[in-house]
Amino acid sequence: SQGPITSYPFTSVATAHTLDATFAIANFTITPSAGANGSISPSTAQTVSSGGSLGFTITPNTGYHVADVLVDGSSVGAVTGYTFTNVTANHTIAVTFAIDTFTITASAGANGSIAPTGAVSVNYGGVQTFTITPAVGYHVSDVVVDGFSLGAVTSYTFTNVTSAHTITASFAINTF
Repeated sequence: SQGPITSYPFTSVATAHTLDATFAIANFTITPSAGANGSISPSTAQTVSSGGSLGFTITPNTGYHVADVLVDGSSVGAVTGYTFTNVTANHTIAVTFAIDTFTITASAGANGSIAPTGAVSVNYGGVQTFTITPAVGYHVSDVVVDGFSLGAVTSYTFTNVTSAHTITASFAINTF
């Protein structure tokens, strides 16, 4: 055997010779990786024959989403699947994940305030407390969360946030 060579010179030929060549299809490696809070399948380096195809499935953990997928260092976006087709070189695929966030919209009527106010971003599973403060000479008349009255409370805490919410405070003048 002369090994995997592409040419062989016959020199000083004095007798008959034979040259026998065997060929094998080229194989390439696709190496996947996934950051924290999700997975890619298959998750280990895969061998693909020249011209072959291989698909990957990307799955974020609960409360997370695909942030980006890089194929050979270039972004292909926040996709949940990717297929290599007509493979003719080694490749890499790397995925990153980000936590889901939700908006709690807080507002207060005249003669008082709610803090924090406006659109408040909260991570999946997070906690957010709101403080309701009437102006001098007024009291809290009602606090409404997602359309349901809580009564005249001065504080409310959202726990284990997994969706968007609203909180609205209203106030009334004190009477004696």
